[in-house]
Amino acid sequence: MISRKNASISKFIIHKVGNKFNDTKNAFSSKLVDFDEASYDLMLPFLLRSFSSVVQSYRFNHHANISLNEINSYSTQIFNDDDAFVEVSKHIVTHLYEQSNSANIKTGDVLVVMFEGVEFRDITTNALGIFKIENKVNFFQTFLENNSYDVLVQKGISSKKVDKGCLILNQSDTEGNIIFSIDNNSYDTQYWINHFLNIKYADDANNHTQQYIELCKDFSTEILKTSYGTQEQNTFLAKTIDFFKENEIVNVERFKEELFEDEKQIREFEDYKKEFEGEKNIVLRNQFDVAEAVVNKEKKKIKTDIKLDTHIQIKLDIDAPDASAEYLERGYDDEKKMHFYKVFFNAES
Repeated sequence: MISRKNASISKFIIHKVGNKFNDTKNAFSSKLVDFDEASYDLMLPFLLRSFSSVVQSYRFNHHANISLNEINSYSTQIFNDDDAFVEVSKHIVTHLYEQSNSANIKTGDVLVVMFEGVEFRDITTNALGIFKIENKVNFFQTFLENNSYDVLVQKGISSKKVDKGCLILNQSDTEGNIIFSIDNNSYDTQYWINHFLNIKYADDANNHTQQYIELCKDFSTEILKTSYGTQEQNTFLAKTIDFFKENEIVNVERFKEELFEDEKQIREFEDYKKEFEGEKNIVLRNQFDVAEAVVNKEKKKIKTDIKLDTHIQIKLDIDAPDASAEYLERGYDDEKKMHFYKVFFNAES
């Protein structure tokens, strides 16, 4: 994740991108935007706010050679030549236009921005931002006419969050330039990540942690919940998060030993892991460093409620993974012909 506290905008231009599939055209600006103070103070946090909470980073990808990746090439030109910004920004929009091979791809405003003073870990660098605004919101505008105020509806850009955006840091590691991406309108995930940017997750602790937790979440939903019930699913997820929080390094064999008592479930997990790797076209490591920020973020997403058809919900504490097995029993009442949960406790709070 990046820090924007010392960031500033040095160059900013707006173009319009059409849709090749619908034969709507692009429209290009020839000059940079000259902000007034109020619009600048609103625009800077609007563009960078979402990246402050993004944990995982990407790197450029290409099947033959990274230098042939279009956005990699364009960003390099902009970083190396101040005078190239306006012209190259048009090439970026043209490249985006070429990826609109579906009627679902929306037209919109494309903002190409050069930032200075972006902080990432222990470095301060400049960065290229590319943003696509796909949705406009209605707002009321009041105006004075003939000594009376009237109102009309206009469309504009919401200042809450951008629809799509990427931030390419002018800073690289052994895998290349560090890139962050957001997509709040993920109607076509291939369009932005794979076709336009052509990027992949970095081979680091963030990615390894994220992928393994995703595996555990999917396994809990598709196998444990279906075969063993919601209580077993939620207990497994709570123990998964607890294991990741208690260990700086995840060893997959040790993970299976601690989370599964039943050999059958271990075999089910191993089989599901192979399917998961095949579908995602990835290979999960047998040992990797834990990224604490990813664990904390994923923990907030996990729901551990047991929702019953009798309009009763049981909420399990994800920070107490053993409580469910120790104090919650599931059974079946032959007289009522219904399942039941028995909860043990000392006092109500």
